[in-house]
Amino acid sequence: MWCIQTIDAEYRKRMYDVLDLYEEEYDPEKPLVCFDEKPKQLIRDKRASIPIKLGSPEKYDYEYVRNGTANIFMAVEFKAGKRMTQVTKRRTMVDFAQFVKMLVDEEYPDVEIIRLVMDNLNTHKEKSFYEAFSEDEAKRILNKIEFHYTPKHASWLNAAEIEINVMDIECTDRRIKDREILAYEVAAWTQGRNDNKKKINWKFTSEKADEKLSKYYVP
Repeated sequence: MWCIQTIDAEYRKRMYDVLDLYEEEYDPEKPLVCFDEKPKQLIRDKRASIPIKLGSPEKYDYEYVRNGTANIFMAVEFKAGKRMTQVTKRRTMVDFAQFVKMLVDEEYPDVEIIRLVMDNLNTHKEKSFYEAFSEDEAKRILNKIEFHYTPKHASWLNAAEIEINVMDIECTDRRIKDREILAYEVAAWTQGRNDNKKKINWKFTSEKADEKLSKYYVP
């Protein structure tokens, strides 16, 4: 649900940049990859649950114990039905840079360029790569990435948000006691979605943006 009062020129510029990318035909040489991250509270049961059995659902106590936090990186090439995930302890500049390096070197080693759509979090910047790697290595990775930023307060424009919501519904929106189990569960969910080539049917176009949002535009 949006709460919009006015939309300035910078917001429109970034919004149309992303929407125009989404409307392009699929190009495997220039994959369009949406990126986001999700914090996860790790929680273990204070008392052992009673497992599910025929005719009776799983029973667990309402009390629980906080067991720290973890981070889930999500990258989704939604036109290809492909997503890449990684569970980390934190979401620092170095963690972000290492995840993008994995995209470049392992997931898309032969493409011309990766168009990466993401928000303006302070770790999502070129400086993160110089923090994590040597200057030459940072430049090598950055030469394969084209950054596209969503406007501030416009997470709805990032298709990775949709994929994270699906992940929550199907996998992570429950008690998970430690990072190892979380990593296993997320990897299994990711593999299942990829095996079935699950795509996102994005329908909000630049034309629809004009119809719905033009009355909020300001110079």
